[in-house]
Amino acid sequence: MTLTIYGIAASRAIRPLWAAEELDLTYRHIKLHHAAPETKAPDYLRLNPNGTVPALEDDGLVLFESLAITLYLARTYGPSRLWPDDAADQARVLQWTLWAATEAEPPARQWFHHTAFLPPAERQPALAAAALQALGRRLAVLERHFADGRPHLLGDDFTVADLNLAAVLQRLKDLGGGDHPRLSAWHARCLARPAAQRAFALRQAG
Repeated sequence: MTLTIYGIAASRAIRPLWAAEELDLTYRHIKLHHAAPETKAPDYLRLNPNGTVPALEDDGLVLFESLAITLYLARTYGPSRLWPDDAADQARVLQWTLWAATEAEPPARQWFHHTAFLPPAERQPALAAAALQALGRRLAVLERHFADGRPHLLGDDFTVADLNLAAVLQRLKDLGGGDHPRLSAWHARCLARPAAQRAFALRQAG
């Protein structure tokens, strides 16, 4: 079976798409919009019972949750590339991935919903401001983490941890990244990678 990724690039599907590009994988991209009625159809719900994107099929394996998919791709196809060999570094990959999901993404999503995603009448500026304030504390954690000059989260090598967190913080500039120069430099390095450029170009491709 061909590796298949479901979800438009302008969704959390950008994360597995970026991982697949980093690993030079051949894959089929089903450009399923997150609001499409097909996401609630029985055939798709067998892949992702949440009725959301992304989903992945790979040789009989079905996965949902974007960060679980990137971890699977990195561990399966990217040992010594996106997935480190050392057990301690593997634990740090999981640490930063879970941190991205629990600490960074909730306020980032709240800000995005109340500034751009929701219809204007439903947006609450106070919630957007509160999200930025909460996220600022998380960004300060990252700024301190890069104070020793390390180029990536685990050190010299780019890993799936960098990919996951950089994708979660894809709107870093609008989220106050300018107040955190070391963090912003790391983020720019991640998004300048050729694989990231190819993945994000899929948004323009439709």
